[in-house]
Amino acid sequence: VQLQASGGGLVQAGGSLRLSCAASGRTFSSYAAAWFRQTPGKEREFVTGISWTGASAVYADSVKGRFVISRDNAKNMVYLQMNSLKPEDSAVYYCAADRAYYGLGSSAADFGSWGQGTQVTVSS
Repeated sequence: VQLQASGGGLVQAGGSLRLSCAASGRTFSSYAAAWFRQTPGKEREFVTGISWTGASAVYADSVKGRFVISRDNAKNMVYLQMNSLKPEDSAVYYCAADRAYYGLGSSAADFGSWGQGTQVTVSS
């Protein structure tokens, strides 16, 4: 499956952004999805993941209660609603997909499909 992320931008602390990830292919419902983020010099960090139907979602502690992942399989889309943004949320955000759902144990190495990344910058 091919992925394309969009929706990043510059926002003030406390603001919100919604990222979108468009997937190609008719079998997107067979893929679990996730969002990762990366800052220069650091490893790609798991942010949140969602199961094939959207029935299960998990979040990193750093974003729990502020971010919400969702998906619309009819539209082949995954979304990341980011609220109460903090400067430390600034990063390039990547969407990812894989046939397996790893939950909180997800790491970047588990995912075979990646979007190109979208920059999120939160100013203080």
